[in-house]
Amino acid sequence: MKNNIAVIGLGSMGYGIATSCLRSGHLVWGVDTNIDQVKAFCSQGGQATTLNSVIDKIDVVVVVVLNSVQTEEVLFGQEGLVENLKPGTVVISCATVAPTFAIDMERRCKEFEIFYLDAPISGGALKAKNGQLSIMASGVKEAFQHARPTLDSISETVFELGDEAGTGSAMKSVNQLLAGVHIAVMAEALTFGISQGISPDKFVEVISKCAGTSWMLENRAPHIVNGDYKPHSSINIWPKDLGIVLDVALESKFNAPIATAALEQFRTAVDMGLGFEDDAAVAKVYAKSANLSLPKKNDV
Repeated sequence: MKNNIAVIGLGSMGYGIATSCLRSGHLVWGVDTNIDQVKAFCSQGGQATTLNSVIDKIDVVVVVVLNSVQTEEVLFGQEGLVENLKPGTVVISCATVAPTFAIDMERRCKEFEIFYLDAPISGGALKAKNGQLSIMASGVKEAFQHARPTLDSISETVFELGDEAGTGSAMKSVNQLLAGVHIAVMAEALTFGISQGISPDKFVEVISKCAGTSWMLENRAPHIVNGDYKPHSSINIWPKDLGIVLDVALESKFNAPIATAALEQFRTAVDMGLGFEDDAAVAKVYAKSANLSLPKKNDV
């Protein structure tokens, strides 16, 4: 079954999602404030007509924006989509948000007879491009049914976590706690290794084959070895995502001291002006504190 799909947000994740949908034969409209991204997507087969001109024919809206503020603006803002969508359309909401926000979005969409799937994603830009994302999703059975052709196009695994919004976002907050901590502790371990005379490349060679490894270590540490901080996932994401984790923890009266410590390192990195660099650049916080030198790109 082929859908008319609108992908809102053509960043590193959204662009990959949109092209994966194209590959499956769907008609896809890509929307982004960056016109160059939209033009690039159209050149690959994306629909060139404006979304507004076909809004009543859209089957699925995939929202791949930064946060809850942008998600709400897309759905219910001054030019919000929901009130113009046909009844039965499904919104697949992919941003990392608080569970309470997802619950509210589902409620408000239901008032317009629109299905809402709380569906945060994991896997990074490469897996988005290859249609191999992991999706932590919750929503009513009908939402999954309507979204299935799109989900099959963009994912390797869809975890169906319940019949109402909120659970998907709760699971994503658990994932982000681990992911953020793993990046920060990778940076701590790598720079600790430098202080002991262990080069970053030797650190990656050895630790990636030992019990102390993690997916984040194997994915991010090579960025430090190469001195390349072009953002695949930026530092700026983590004060937001770990902030959500700690807000959820606070509401649940749960103490999360390790996540708190990781958050402080990312906040320090932002204060150092590193916010738009790759999140592996949190290593620069440790290096500066210990007066250590990290590899530079021309060292490779």
